Amino acid sequence: MIAFFFIIIYLGPMVLMIIVMCVQIKCFHEIITIGYNVYHSYDLPWFRTLSWYFLLCVNYFFYGETVTDYFFTLVQREEPLRILSKYHRFISFTLYLIGFCMFVLSLVKKHYRLQFYMFGWTHVTLLIVVTQSHLVIHNLFEGMIWFIVPISCVICNDIMAYMFGFFFGRTPLIKLSPKKTWEGFIGGFFATVVFGLLLSYVMSGYRCFVCPVEYNNDTNSFTVDCEPSDLFRLQEYNIPGVIQSVIGWKTVRMYPFQIHSIALSTFASLIGPFGGFFASGFKRAFKIKDFANTIPGHGGIMDRFDCQYLMATFVNVYIASFIRGPNPSKLIQQFLTLRPDQQLHIFNTLRSHLIDKGMLTSTTEDK
Repeated sequence: MIAFFFIIIYLGPMVLMIIVMCVQIKCFHEIITIGYNVYHSYDLPWFRTLSWYFLLCVNYFFYGETVTDYFFTLVQREEPLRILSKYHRFISFTLYLIGFCMFVLSLVKKHYRLQFYMFGWTHVTLLIVVTQSHLVIHNLFEGMIWFIVPISCVICNDIMAYMFGFFFGRTPLIKLSPKKTWEGFIGGFFATVVFGLLLSYVMSGYRCFVCPVEYNNDTNSFTVDCEPSDLFRLQEYNIPGVIQSVIGWKTVRMYPFQIHSIALSTFASLIGPFGGFFASGFKRAFKIKDFANTIPGHGGIMDRFDCQYLMATFVNVYIASFIRGPNPSKLIQQFLTLRPDQQLHIFNTLRSHLIDKGMLTSTTEDK
């Protein structure tokens, strides 16, 4: 599995996006199948058809938003894409309403409660699986490092917690997972933080990992090339006095992203496992051992990605809160699509603002 992970990383972000979508579809299939079997929904009309239809609608909405946001230039060049982009949310809502009406028309006597159970089951599955998997793709477009490091930290924590628990585990951690121990939990935390620091140091030196995925209008292709931001440039930091007396160093050179990696690896170690505990509780509630038998010895795909989805949500929130700022190129692209009078109004407003700030003088204005 780790070898396969390295192969798809080598194939690039577009292949990764397709893999994420395939994993999402399989996870959705596993959970829907459990509901189908547990609630004995064999006689419900249109249940499976409607479930897959709603999956299609939600994916159309999310992927349409992503294409419009990240590949605005490409969308504006093609007339069909421009129309779809302009009315995207209306089309998405219309598609959902069709499914909603189909569900109401499919209601049959003596099955009302079960049908509404399954309607809720489908929508909760969409919320947990599809929404969070879409955030994985958002993280990927910010730079492959935001995709690889969090996923690798979760994998590392899973392995190291098992190793520490196997050799040193004595104290049970949680009743939902009797084999989990405090020794494994704590040992996995420290091992994951160190691993995150080392992996971040290696990856921060390569543009192919740190640059966002962009569409190149000149070559009609997707590119991963840029001038790395300050986040991925080596800087010198002073070491606290207490630590200086131990290691004998006064300063250390590291990438600012490595500091952020501590937050990512900490979440992967302390909060990420709760995604696995949640999945364990879910399986115990319905008296099943695995979500499916897709991967021999590992259970279903959902068994491998329960922590990853929670991690992806945290990374997306972390980027939005502490990393991402306004994107000048996107603002300019949207500015150029406005009417001339609107462009002139924005230009005059911006010029007045810069003059008030003292950044633009009358001489500069005349030029």
